[in-house]
Amino acid sequence: MSRAGRTGLTLVAILAAGAGGYWAGHRNLARPATPWLQAVAWLEGTATAPASANPAPKGPVIYYRDPDGLPAYAATPRKTADGRDFLPVHSADDLSFEDKPPAVAGAVAAAPAYGGPKRILYYRNPMGLPDTSPAPKKDSMGMDYIPVYAGEGDDSSAVKVATGKLQRTGVRSEVATQQVVVRPVRVPGTVQLDERRITIVATRSDAFIDKVADVTTGDRVKKGEPLMHLYSAEIATASAQYLSDLNEGGRASAGARQRLENLAVPPDVIAAIDRTRQVQTSITWAVPRDGLILERNAVEGMKASPGDVLFRLADVSTVWIVADVPEYELGAVKLGAAATIRVRSLPGQIFSGRVALIYPQVSKETRTTKVRIEIPNPDGLLLPDMYADVEIGSGSNAPVIAVPDSAVIDTGTRQVVILDKGEGRFEPREVKIGLQGGGVTEIRTGVAAGDRVVVAANFLIDAESNLKAALSGMTSLEAAP
Repeated sequence: MSRAGRTGLTLVAILAAGAGGYWAGHRNLARPATPWLQAVAWLEGTATAPASANPAPKGPVIYYRDPDGLPAYAATPRKTADGRDFLPVHSADDLSFEDKPPAVAGAVAAAPAYGGPKRILYYRNPMGLPDTSPAPKKDSMGMDYIPVYAGEGDDSSAVKVATGKLQRTGVRSEVATQQVVVRPVRVPGTVQLDERRITIVATRSDAFIDKVADVTTGDRVKKGEPLMHLYSAEIATASAQYLSDLNEGGRASAGARQRLENLAVPPDVIAAIDRTRQVQTSITWAVPRDGLILERNAVEGMKASPGDVLFRLADVSTVWIVADVPEYELGAVKLGAAATIRVRSLPGQIFSGRVALIYPQVSKETRTTKVRIEIPNPDGLLLPDMYADVEIGSGSNAPVIAVPDSAVIDTGTRQVVILDKGEGRFEPREVKIGLQGGGVTEIRTGVAAGDRVVVAANFLIDAESNLKAALSGMTSLEAAP
């Protein structure tokens, strides 16, 4: 055969081999052993390259980890003691702080249970959407669906969370304890005079004021001190009749004495008539009680008609704090409850008292009820109409089961706490709550003393539990004939 013929046959053989390889490759046919190809190392390496290489990592590098899996991390590139580079960890990597067993070809992904592998029931959406699949798949963002194994639905209310995920999400739990729950009710108030300690100085007959003591509004006076001197014709006539009875029989009639008392003549004036046997033209009117002069209307030389207010006095040794309690807080305020008062004009000073009266009326304009607190005021520091900040204690004196406020998930229609059963197992529990105060909430039913409840990141566990219950319900419906 000529040289041209041999060359043509060689080209035909090469074309045939290429076409056969293309056809076999598209039909996944096994490649026979080719000693001549194995003799060329670089061709053999190309031909035997694995079909499914590891995909390129996605996302930015968030830190670097030890190449041997040791708990050593770095924020910037770093080398080991023997000169090897730390491995970069990208944001899209599936991180876990738990030890993972090495992958074994043909093995089931789940760990053996009861001597055999777990069976995958279905795959659920990684974002928590109500979407399941009987086969592995990805969502629209490229995230793998999460397998759900047989036996995980035995307790539909409990959920298991990996230890690494607990550390990353910041789940924290505390023990439910028995304690006294005190709920302070903070409301505004004002200082008011005790209505029972206010006195009006007035005459019961026409009188003329001869002299007024050197006192003015705001002065403090004591009982028995002279307040004013006045002349009253009616009082003088009654005094003369009383004296006449004394002189005639040596003893005054009861009617004459009663008339003087009806005219509000001070007892010491009547006693002076008995002693001196003389009628006093000008009567000295004394201060009826210790207190503060709130109003002075008496003027020397004026004529006072019956009932005219000449002086108004008040004893300020005890005052009232009248607080405005909102209608929705009224049920927490009880008679005898301790109260703490801080007056804005006296910073740093605290006054204590107790609730003496809850007024039986709600204001239509403000929807508040007035609550009266009586407190001593021996130094007279509290003045009428001062503003005050009132804190009224409420709650039961008996200890109750209580948990931190953050442990209670309130949906508006029900209240739930997450019980920590240990080893990463959690169970949502519906509860009935009571008083709240001091950062804790009373639990009336659903939790016992000593139970551990989740106080941080409990919303994440509750969402996982609700998702698990929903998926279990969907699986049951799909399995039903």
